[in-house]
Amino acid sequence: MNKNKNRMIPQEDQRLGTLTKKDRRSMYRRWIFTAGLGYNYETQQAPSVAFSMAKALRKIYKNEDDYVKAMDNHFKFFNVTPHMGNIILGATLAMEEKDGLKAYDAVQNLKASLMGPLSGVGDALIWVLLPTVFGSIAGYMALQGNPTGALIWIFINFLLYFAKMGLFELGYQSGTKLITTMSEKINIFTDAISVLGLMVIGTLIATSIKISTPLTFTTGDVTMELQADILDKIMPKLLSVFLVAFVYWLMGKKKWSPTKIIFLIIGISIFGSVAGILG
Repeated sequence: MNKNKNRMIPQEDQRLGTLTKKDRRSMYRRWIFTAGLGYNYETQQAPSVAFSMAKALRKIYKNEDDYVKAMDNHFKFFNVTPHMGNIILGATLAMEEKDGLKAYDAVQNLKASLMGPLSGVGDALIWVLLPTVFGSIAGYMALQGNPTGALIWIFINFLLYFAKMGLFELGYQSGTKLITTMSEKINIFTDAISVLGLMVIGTLIATSIKISTPLTFTTGDVTMELQADILDKIMPKLLSVFLVAFVYWLMGKKKWSPTKIIFLIIGISIFGSVAGILG
């Protein structure tokens, strides 16, 4: 009975000692520089996860069969904002190191349960808020001939590198404890970031998109400017809002590419200027 029982237990006893900081940083660098390179429509970022984990898992699992099984577990579907993926991979690495194949199902469950919430935070914060705010500042300063904006943008990305390293260490050191506790508050944080992002985008529409019309209407001795006397009275920057809504509709409903939309706007601008419709 005891012999059969021992045969069924995975060979965690053959795992090596704990990983060094160098091992963890190697895994972190592999992930952050290859997160999107193995992307496919079946498992999405899974090849990058497996590549990132390979060296660390090789050190954890001495037995070849255990190593292959652990690697195969990381070839399953995975998709998350790369910056936030550091937390998940750090936590899963800690689980693998502590429990070996006993954590086989727990590792996959953790990844599956946190991909969505952490992507919500990452997409809103990393992909929307930071590029919108700092990219706009950099672009505006560049238009004024000031290179400081570009330096700010480079500096922000430099800081993000170390922030991502910190997130990986946070996930590794805290394991599942911090993440499972934090997951309850993630939705609230995501909603707050989304609202803030929308406020910033709304401000940028009013300040960055400049579109107006010089059209006037004359009735007897009264001359009315369409822009100042009608549109601005309804809502300032109304044409800018309409343009953004039109572009959003083209991208969302008609699936137009950004390149096609850029050429369309250039065409409308040229025609409107020549015809005297747009100023």
